[in-house]
Amino acid sequence: MSEHDHDHEHDPDHEQEGEDPRAEAEAEARRRFALGQIRQYGDPALKLVAHEVVDFDDDLRRLVDRMTTLMHEAQGVGLAATQVGVLRRLFVFEPDEDGPRVIVNPAVVERADETATDEEGCLSLQGVRVPVERSLTVTLEGKDANGGDVRWELDEYGSRVVQHELDHLDGVLIIDRTDDEHRKEALSTLRPRAVLR
Repeated sequence: MSEHDHDHEHDPDHEQEGEDPRAEAEAEARRRFALGQIRQYGDPALKLVAHEVVDFDDDLRRLVDRMTTLMHEAQGVGLAATQVGVLRRLFVFEPDEDGPRVIVNPAVVERADETATDEEGCLSLQGVRVPVERSLTVTLEGKDANGGDVRWELDEYGSRVVQHELDHLDGVLIIDRTDDEHRKEALSTLRPRAVLR
């Protein structure tokens, strides 16, 4: 999920005058490099269903570290394994100031009936933002990178982020969740790039 999805995500401290243009340019270069390693719309991996993780080993922990770095450098708030071409059920996310989290074999065990619609962006669908309806609160259970149990009760923004990433693990994109009008608009943005690949 893209970081620039909500106005409250913009940190005014980052927009102070006199910020080093070289640092900004470096951050933008890192972002572009990271996005180059994230599968983009049209890649078949984005439509596949990920498999349960069985081995909680060093390979898994290396994957988690790589995904966390890519998420940060791409300026995102969530990244699913399918977005880096790995068909395993895990994602990393950072919905608040508490730092990055990982969840392996995630499952929503409770979901609020109450929903809200808000715009979402995606690191795999550059330049697209569409309204998506999501449950306002979810309770998520799964494992950490070492196989230990984790459980989070998430609301509003955090809830939206994890539902977005869970969709990725089932091969579902935000354009599959939006209305026809916004889907058509999004596809007109995405298709020229998909054709040129």
